[in-house]
Amino acid sequence: MAELWSVDDVAAYLRVPVETLYRWRKTKCGPPAARIGRHLRYDPADVQAWFRGQVAA
Repeated sequence: MAELWSVDDVAAYLRVPVETLYRWRKTKCGPPAARIGRHLRYDPADVQAWFRGQVAA
């Protein structure tokens, strides 16, 4: 299994502020994330697939 990304990792990859990721999660329009304990974690493949979908739209 690939290492999961933190919110900071995804923000850096997408070049958006961390606050944007939290807002996207709240409005259910961002990349899928899982809460593990108190932390959000992202599967890199899911983030990349979501990004490709946004670019294609």
